[in-house]
Amino acid sequence: MEDRNDRHGGQNHRKGSSGGVRERLGSACAVLAMAACAGRPAPMAAPAPAVTACAVGDTAMVRDVLYFGRNRPGGGTVSDPDWRRFLDGVVTPRFPYGLTVVDATGQWRGQSGVVEQERSEIVTVFHAGDAASRQTVADIAAEYKRRFQQEAVLRERSTTCARFE
Repeated sequence: MEDRNDRHGGQNHRKGSSGGVRERLGSACAVLAMAACAGRPAPMAAPAPAVTACAVGDTAMVRDVLYFGRNRPGGGTVSDPDWRRFLDGVVTPRFPYGLTVVDATGQWRGQSGVVEQERSEIVTVFHAGDAASRQTVADIAAEYKRRFQQEAVLRERSTTCARFE
């Protein structure tokens, strides 16, 4: 997924000669070639960027989006009743004030190198961004991986301003 807010690093570059354009294209191609050859991206340790200021009435929060693939190793899938038990018993008790679940179809290439398409669940939660909340989200992902023998759960984190209207 791309960050729709800052596709080009927030800068415009112009050079008078076509050599500059060729240089930038060459650099871009090199970056794309390296990305295409890469396996799974390395885990990033950098914290989410801080929200600089929220409007009056908004609350600065962290939005975590978790992507749960439903294919299981060796064939089969996480059944609807199994998913519901996980959601009701693991996720909801940790975020009782609310969350959003979206059914989706996703694809990814895991350690096997094979691109898999799979039914997926996308869960979005908002929290204060403190260490305990971040650990709670990590614990949910770890439990899903353990319970359903998953290689990974994708976690997307961003800071935001939120309010109920």
